[in-house]
Amino acid sequence: MRAARLTGAAPGTLSPVVLVAHGSRDPRAAEATRDLARAVEAAQPGTVVLPSWLDHTAPDPTAVLRTLAAAGHTRAVLVPLLLTAAYHRRVDIPAAVAAARETATELGVRVTDVLGPADGTVDARLLAGLRRRLAEATPDGFDALVLAAAGTRDARARGSVGRVAAALAADLRVPCTVSYASAAPPTVDVAVARLRAAGARRVAVAAYFLAPGLFHDGVVQAAGEAGAVAVSAPLTDAPELAELVLRRVDAVRRP
Repeated sequence: MRAARLTGAAPGTLSPVVLVAHGSRDPRAAEATRDLARAVEAAQPGTVVLPSWLDHTAPDPTAVLRTLAAAGHTRAVLVPLLLTAAYHRRVDIPAAVAAARETATELGVRVTDVLGPADGTVDARLLAGLRRRLAEATPDGFDALVLAAAGTRDARARGSVGRVAAALAADLRVPCTVSYASAAPPTVDVAVARLRAAGARRVAVAAYFLAPGLFHDGVVQAAGEAGAVAVSAPLTDAPELAELVLRRVDAVRRP
């Protein structure tokens, strides 16, 4: 965990940042989180950024926070690498922080908003990152769009995905509908087919994912079979995503 960089905390230095990803059995997902950590550090030199995962990959956020406390840090900022404020944000992350503070009682931890819409607002950096990935995937353009998300049973979380789709539609001036890889309809192939049936000739899919993995692979396959012209790559370490992480950090961090 780059222990040499965690020894002590000089007064006035910036609090270290802990990124918390969902975790996946797919090693590409963990590497994407590490890439984002490096991108955030590069965007704000002097900030230590440490990745962690809730499942499948070590270390977990509790372990990282305990290591920071053992190194002499008294403050840390935890950023949920999540696009909706569903179960993991409401339950798993607070539990991880509470577990760390059972032994690291002197460590103050501030938890930021997720990277998706906060207080109903879709951050311009998130939209810019999605536009970047779409431009990379579809240089010839498109006349309709599907925003493909992981999926959740939480109605409020699905509403936040819908707000991103509406913002993309307004920004790009094309119809944009939502699809889900799990837990809620419609699937991406159904969403693509509906747009094509309504007259769209070039339907693209914007991947509303932070990292590659099983869900994104499935979206690519199903969208292609349904006639989509392209599926964008996950956001991973897009510069706009690193900037969004820092915006979330700045909203809660004290030197």
